Amino acid sequence: MSPASTEQIEKARQLLAENEKFLVVAHIRPDGDAVGSILGLGLALQSVGKDVRMVLEDGVPKSLRHLTGSEQIARQADGEDRCTIVVDCSDLTRVGTVIPEGKQPALNIDHHNTNLNFAAINIVDSGAAATCQMLAELLPAWELPIHQAVAEALLTGILTDTIGFRVSGTSPEVLRTAANLFERGANLPTLYAKALMFRSYPALRYWGTGLSALQLEGRLLWTRLTLEDRRAVNYPGRDDANLVNLLQTVEEADVFVIFIEQEDGTVKVSWRARSGFDVSQIALSFGGGGHKPAAGATINGSLDEVIQQVLEVTREILT
Repeated sequence: MSPASTEQIEKARQLLAENEKFLVVAHIRPDGDAVGSILGLGLALQSVGKDVRMVLEDGVPKSLRHLTGSEQIARQADGEDRCTIVVDCSDLTRVGTVIPEGKQPALNIDHHNTNLNFAAINIVDSGAAATCQMLAELLPAWELPIHQAVAEALLTGILTDTIGFRVSGTSPEVLRTAANLFERGANLPTLYAKALMFRSYPALRYWGTGLSALQLEGRLLWTRLTLEDRRAVNYPGRDDANLVNLLQTVEEADVFVIFIEQEDGTVKVSWRARSGFDVSQIALSFGGGGHKPAAGATINGSLDEVIQQVLEVTREILT
């Protein structure tokens, strides 16, 4: 953890010690780091007697429901006056409608370099591979226990955000943190398989439609997933079933984009890039955010309109 954040870490410790009721939330369309962060912090607080409400507006993805405590994650707040903590979220608008408009969260813990520091206390480390990696270091500093269920949640977040320790941000520190969580009872091979290997039959058929639409333009690879694609294979999610991670294996490209049509007239866009390219600023220009090699945004407009707008801007980083 950066020394510059020492004061913020101490303020957070006092906040957690002085309050009894907490609301812990993360971003819409949650990934493993969002779910792992909520569970890791939430279960640790519960283990010292705190009253914790964990909320994800879109719920827990099926692939992560094996995690202990996932059944506690609700889709909305309970209306009680609680100390609000936002994890793994760079922009308050990305939590959906869980937090009332105009209410400032007490604490924000995140690793995205596009974080807007929207809380009263902000602990942001863009050098961390995952928010779960940060929490694995922070919980002991806050005198919160890392028991087996907490370790499993945190290791899952690290595994998913590093795609199984394959991204460029994977460091010796990340591996040491993972080993420590492994020693605390988190079964790495089992968690790896459940989070990164297992796929449902509809998800694989959904991948097929996206792979059929692949377009390679120089070093730019992109594809689309329409609402009709989703309905045709009976895929239940609103995401890409992690197809974007497969696109990154195409050796002829350096930048990868996937467009997922949504039912509310928006398009979810995910970017990935090899070392040396920064897609986070492109996402930020469209109201999203993320990291240099991985970013996303939800953009208003038809699928064709958004594809045209995004590709025009994305091509610029390859020229």
